[in-house]
Amino acid sequence: MEPSRVRLTVPDSVDMTLLLGPADSLLRRLEEATTAAVTVRGNAVGLTGEPAEVNRMVGVFSRMIEDVTRGNPPTTADVELLLEQSALGDVPPSSLADDVLLTYRGRAIRPKTAGQAAYIHAIRAHTVTFAIGPAGTGKTYLAMAMAVAALKRRDVGRIVLARPVVEAGESLGYLPGTLEEKLDPYVRPLYDALFDMTDMEKGNALIEQGVIEIAPLAFMRGRTFNDAFVILDEAQNTTPEQMKMFLTRLGFGSTFVVTGDLTQHDLGGRNGLAQAREVLGGIDDIAFCDLSRADIVRHTLVGKIVDAYENFAPQEV
Repeated sequence: MEPSRVRLTVPDSVDMTLLLGPADSLLRRLEEATTAAVTVRGNAVGLTGEPAEVNRMVGVFSRMIEDVTRGNPPTTADVELLLEQSALGDVPPSSLADDVLLTYRGRAIRPKTAGQAAYIHAIRAHTVTFAIGPAGTGKTYLAMAMAVAALKRRDVGRIVLARPVVEAGESLGYLPGTLEEKLDPYVRPLYDALFDMTDMEKGNALIEQGVIEIAPLAFMRGRTFNDAFVILDEAQNTTPEQMKMFLTRLGFGSTFVVTGDLTQHDLGGRNGLAQAREVLGGIDDIAFCDLSRADIVRHTLVGKIVDAYENFAPQEV
């Protein structure tokens, strides 16, 4: 088979240093990750090799050029993600969606995969959205970003973050400390996401004022949430009764987001998240978003771990 040759002309407005990385570090990483020959001359990138591999790298370089043009120069982590995505299929365009939120550090939070973009769109278009997928797909993080953005726009008056408290061999009541200290390990991931978007001092102030409430699912019975953005995290650990109780807390002007990973449930018996799809799948204004291996945006090793567990078949003893 004749090798394929492609020449990409980088627009003059694109700083090649931002595109290729400090001391060409991003270019070196791309060269390591492909069997195609990569040459850079001025503002032109040449690719030579097997057609499939050349097309793959054209997609990666095109996305990187687009990112620099939009004012978001790629980092090493971004390049690793693009390489993963290109190996699994098409590289999603940079303009998947507008920025969801600017953090207090000035960093833009936006969807990085087609699945994440569909998830963001579903939250914007529906009152209740379910996000189901493996670890690292941004289910909780993007929901939190949407919640903080809605609060900043004054679309909602408060944010409520809920998690089921699933005990692993210990009774919660026998753990040392106050109720807040007992619950802290269960809601810590929600705090981590929140403080990544707002500085800790402001986040704590909003929590003290009741504008942001973090509570275990069991404490939500009998309440109604109006003008609120409510997130139920780790919903695979709910029972059907708990899921019904949570969803019926919905009030006027509110948005509910339910996230979970059906492969990581710690609760025996019937699963509230799995049953919700069967019961609610045909109702208007309720969306179900399935995120997959292709949507994992954590360390590239996370994707390999997910694959390994999915492919593992325990031997019969």
